[in-house]
Amino acid sequence: MHRKTLALLATLSCSLSAQAEWSSTVTLASDYLFNGVSQTDEKPALQASLDWAGDSGWYAGVWGSNVDFGDDTNLEVDLYAGYYQDINDSVGLDVGIAQYTYHGASYSDEGNYAEAYMKWALGNTELNFWYAWDYFGTGAGHYIVMLNHTIEINDDLSVLLGVDRSTSMDSDKFQWEDGEDSYIHWQATANYSLSGFDLSLGVQGTDLDTYGDTRVLLTVGRTFSF
Repeated sequence: MHRKTLALLATLSCSLSAQAEWSSTVTLASDYLFNGVSQTDEKPALQASLDWAGDSGWYAGVWGSNVDFGDDTNLEVDLYAGYYQDINDSVGLDVGIAQYTYHGASYSDEGNYAEAYMKWALGNTELNFWYAWDYFGTGAGHYIVMLNHTIEINDDLSVLLGVDRSTSMDSDKFQWEDGEDSYIHWQATANYSLSGFDLSLGVQGTDLDTYGDTRVLLTVGRTFSF
């Protein structure tokens, strides 16, 4: 069974200001892709988050989305908390932990698992790491390494180029495909801000054979601060 971890593409927008603040982001997506693998059987997704960011760098939040794994599980709810710190003008560090929960059937919570992450911002480049010690309830260790680079076209338009590798550390407990304990995912996505809305249009693909086909992803989101 293929699964996700939070690449926190998943919508954590940590806005650090002189005052602690709350925000909520609502997103409509043509698909819920996690590292190129659909979590909604290639159908649209409605997603929402509620985030708190403190002026000291601490943050916490909750994020939810509909899912479709071909069974009665239909909802994912993720909790996360962490700490962000600017080391200098061009380097920042984000560390935290996330808890993924699944709902809809009596057995859905068997896939619940926790994950730790560390993300380095190096100018317009990000080097991110995630590690789960009980991936999707399988008992397998699992990690993701991601490299992203953003090209800023102007104040409203940017292009994200990214590649990541997801790897099972216990192939006897979890494999992405028969005989394959890892896979590569890539993306090229344009992001545009228009009248308070965040629009993205991109193409993503993987080197998986049985799923994770190359797909176009369109998302429309809006963040509300209060």
